[in-house]
Amino acid sequence: RKQRMILFLRWLLVLFLAFLTGRLVKRLHLPSILGWLIAGMMLGPYGFGLLSNTLLASTGYNVIMGWMQTAFGLMLGTELVWRHIKSYSKALMITTLTQSLGTFLVVSLAFAVIFHFSHIPIYLAFVFGSIALATAPAPALSIVQDFHCKGPVTDTLLLMAVLDDIVGIIVFFSVNAVVTKIVSGGSFSWYLIPLMIFLPIILGLLPGWLSGKALQKTDEKGPVIAILVIGVTATFLLTDFVYTAWFKQLSPNYMLAGVCFSAVFSNMIDNKKLTNLSTWYNPILTVSLIGAIVNLGAPLDYHLIVGAGLYTFIYIAARAFGKYFGARFGASVTHMPKTVQKYLGLTLLPHSGVSLVFTSIAASSLAPEPKLVSILQGTIAAAAVINEIIAVLAARRGFVLSSEIQGEGQKEKTAAAVTSH
Repeated sequence: RKQRMILFLRWLLVLFLAFLTGRLVKRLHLPSILGWLIAGMMLGPYGFGLLSNTLLASTGYNVIMGWMQTAFGLMLGTELVWRHIKSYSKALMITTLTQSLGTFLVVSLAFAVIFHFSHIPIYLAFVFGSIALATAPAPALSIVQDFHCKGPVTDTLLLMAVLDDIVGIIVFFSVNAVVTKIVSGGSFSWYLIPLMIFLPIILGLLPGWLSGKALQKTDEKGPVIAILVIGVTATFLLTDFVYTAWFKQLSPNYMLAGVCFSAVFSNMIDNKKLTNLSTWYNPILTVSLIGAIVNLGAPLDYHLIVGAGLYTFIYIAARAFGKYFGARFGASVTHMPKTVQKYLGLTLLPHSGVSLVFTSIAASSLAPEPKLVSILQGTIAAAAVINEIIAVLAARRGFVLSSEIQGEGQKEKTAAAVTSH
């Protein structure tokens, strides 16, 4: 018991240090999530060892991580409000598909070619492609808030980040189901593919509806937070029970269950209450996000990052190509504003949060092939750090060029005109 308490206190210390690292990184005008990831890697088993393998493998720790993944799902679910979604234009839907599926195809093709000549199973290329297509909403929102962006590019980005993740979830879990069958070598029922996608959604419905009913009856901060915490806990426990009792062959998707839970109650309350709810819930969301990202960074070996240089470059370059030109193509054929056509793709590059969540799941599916797990984790770990730095700089550049960072775009245009004369 004393040993468990020591491990728990060490975990709390790691969370605090990760929080401080995030604050430091934010001072450099980069997303806090990058600092959390770095802290997880530095303090994990391959770093200073505050987060030991014993702690990472413990039942209690994994229960906490499951709860936090469910709690993190609220970040996406509260954006999926039907009264807002129904006003999305056909152009937005088409552009979401061209940039997300385009990224999947470009990244998959790039890795398929290099894996063919490296004698690595081609199916790993599609794992990379399925991870690459999603855009992380957290960095995107952070960039908009940090730089106070306003305009058509900003509006399109915020809507597309949510839709992009829906496409990403469907594609990733479909690919992951097929890869699981290939790697395991055993029998696989094809009905499990839609089950992997829709089971967590179904499990989030009842807790979401009950929470929505309760939220309709109160506007006070304390009761609202209590309802959300109880709802998250109920969603986690229900998901964990169902998977443990009947679907042990599947990895529980707590995050998607949390997304559905929050999407249900978000559609049952008005905009003012939803805004207050999101503000009040933010500290819990932040702690959950820190815990989840630290957990993803902790098991990553620094040696894998150093040895994955070529694959990391291919991943970052292919993903950027797919995002930029996929978004530009979709926005052009649907006649979206010129600034959206030119600069939206630059703002879609942030990726680390979603990529690490998906990588963790894919690594579990690839467990019988440790070499492939090393390639995947090493590549994505390096890309999560390098790409996030590049992505923030590129996104800021996109907002500047589209004149959506107040004053910045006009300054650059004036400077360019003076230089030309």
